[in-house]
Amino acid sequence: MKIISYNVNGIRAAIKKNFLEWIKNEDPNIICIQEIKANKNQFSLEDFDSLGYYNYWFSAQKKGYSGVAVLSKKKPNEIFYGIGIDYIDFEGRVLRADYNSFSVISLYLPSGTNIERLDYKFKFMDDFYDYICKLRKEIPNLIICGDYNICHMPIDIHDPIRNKTVSGFLPEERAWLQKFIDIGFIDSFRYLNKEPHKYSWWSYRANSRANNKGWRIDYNLVSSRIKDAIYKSYILSNVFHSDHCPVALELDINKIKR
Repeated sequence: MKIISYNVNGIRAAIKKNFLEWIKNEDPNIICIQEIKANKNQFSLEDFDSLGYYNYWFSAQKKGYSGVAVLSKKKPNEIFYGIGIDYIDFEGRVLRADYNSFSVISLYLPSGTNIERLDYKFKFMDDFYDYICKLRKEIPNLIICGDYNICHMPIDIHDPIRNKTVSGFLPEERAWLQKFIDIGFIDSFRYLNKEPHKYSWWSYRANSRANNKGWRIDYNLVSSRIKDAIYKSYILSNVFHSDHCPVALELDINKIKR
C-alpha cells in the first residue's frame, strides 16, 4: 500500500501543471493533500472520480486559503472532518479517514509567519496533540500525513544555525514534534533514511530549490505498532507542482496488527 502526502499549494494551480496525470502515473492507494486553497465547486471532482479515487475535501471557511483532502482507492469506513474545535476546523486543517485496521489523517499545521500566527500555531499544536493522545486510545494504528511546518532535527534544514530563531525550527516547535516520537510515533522517512540534504519544501526566493536550500517539513508519522509494516519511505523531490514535493510511505498491509 502506497500513501503519499503532498502540500500542493493550490489544487487548481496543481491541476494546470498536470497533477492529474502525475497521480495516474504514480498510482498511490491514498493521497493526503494539504493547502488546496479552493472549494469543491471550483474544480472538477469528476476528474478524481475518473482516476478511481473516492475523494474527500475539507475547505477553509476563508476562500482561497488552507484546506485538506484525502483521495483513496478504497472507500473508507468513515470520514471525519475536523477535530471538533471551531478555530481549527474553521481553517480546514484536519481530515481523517478510518479503515479496518488503521486510520489516516491529512494534517496542515499552521505556519508561524508573525507573532499572532505563531501564538495560533502553538495553541493549535497543543490542542492537536491532546486530540491525538485521546484518539490513539480508540485507534492505535494511526498514520498522520501532512505539512507540519516544523523541521525536527538539524539534518532536516539546510542552515540550522541561521534558522534557529525562525518559526519552523524553534526549540519549542521541535520539542513538540519530539513529543509525538516519545509517545510512540515514528518519522517514517528517517526510520529508513539517515542521509542529509533531503528536503520537502523550498522557498521560491533566491533559487532555493535549484540550490537545494530546503526544509523537511512534510512527514508521514506512523504509530510504532505499524513499524514492522514499513518497507519503503522516500521523498519525490523531482515533482514540481508546488513549492513542496510529495513524501511517500509504502506499507505491507498484512503486517499491520489490528
